[in-house]
Amino acid sequence: MTDARTRRQKAIADLLRAEPLASQEEVTSRLSAQGYAVTQATVSRDLDQLGAVKVKRGGILSYALPDQMADNDWAAARLEKIVGDWVLSVEAAGTLIVLKTPPGSAHLVALALDQAKVPEIAGTIAGDDTLFLALRDGVNPGAIETRFRRMAQRDPD
Repeated sequence: MTDARTRRQKAIADLLRAEPLASQEEVTSRLSAQGYAVTQATVSRDLDQLGAVKVKRGGILSYALPDQMADNDWAAARLEKIVGDWVLSVEAAGTLIVLKTPPGSAHLVALALDQAKVPEIAGTIAGDDTLFLALRDGVNPGAIETRFRRMAQRDPD
């Protein structure tokens, strides 16, 4: 990453932490006021690389960074929505849980899991359409499988 990009992305992160910004145009405008000559397309790429997503906080839709989301109450609700929208199947395999998603979607679910900080999960590994959840010692894989099947609304029971 270039030094200019690093400085610009740090400035974007600082802006997002300082005030609610609801559009790429607002981010571009704030950066311009700080002396950065950027296009909306550059800001779009920067926001994507920073992992910024739009979230509703206090009734206001604005960009948030991953570290701002992990500790908020909505992380668990967001995880349930993402699992419900993107997980096609859930299967326990030893001490792992295997989640299948449409092609190119496993990383979305992994990010939501990592941000939600599910205590039973030690870590995630995401491929293109498959996600492995490594469970912590002593966690019952069957119980986690059932929980994720329910979230995915594909519980066969």
